[in-house]
Amino acid sequence: MKHITFYLDFVCPYAYLAFEHLPQALEGVSYSVSYQPVLFAEVLEHHGQRGQTDVASQRDWICRQVPWLARHLGIQLQMPAHPALNPYDAFKAFNPLPLLHLALACSGSTDAATGHPNRHICEAVFRHVWRGGDTQQLQALGQQLAPHLNMHNPADVARVNLQLKRNTQNAITKGIFSVPSFAVDEQLFYGLDALPMLRDALNTHA
Repeated sequence: MKHITFYLDFVCPYAYLAFEHLPQALEGVSYSVSYQPVLFAEVLEHHGQRGQTDVASQRDWICRQVPWLARHLGIQLQMPAHPALNPYDAFKAFNPLPLLHLALACSGSTDAATGHPNRHICEAVFRHVWRGGDTQQLQALGQQLAPHLNMHNPADVARVNLQLKRNTQNAITKGIFSVPSFAVDEQLFYGLDALPMLRDALNTHA
């Protein structure tokens, strides 16, 4: 059985689609998977790249393509909402940090040594964002995932910040330049459209 490390940031709609589609794409293949949240903006900055929403025409394309891909794959999707912004500008204004922190901080769901929240946690956060949730309102989501979580504790905040930095630096060190990305042994696979290639690699080296 091969192990997959899935590098993700909740800001990326392609990471959401890959997360939802992964079980179907790898159906019948023996594998295990861990989910490693990273700060996508920091990865892009390290490589001197611009963000997906920094170029207006690229942002418009994403807002057209992502719903089409979701329909094509049979995945429920509703673009992020913001009470004061239209969908295009809401996507541009998306701040993933509170969501990344929440996923890493959830008590009983994260291995403190690896920073890998389980699939249930990642699913809840992804669906909060990409199924019509308001990205500005996290209290209800936090209560759902970890009712006893206290993110106002300075020690907990510092631990989560450090874990996110470690995750992101680990991804950069391994050569990750985008999300979603998948690592199997020393091989890296990038993007939603890499899932068929990932499946072939897992079957080849099973």
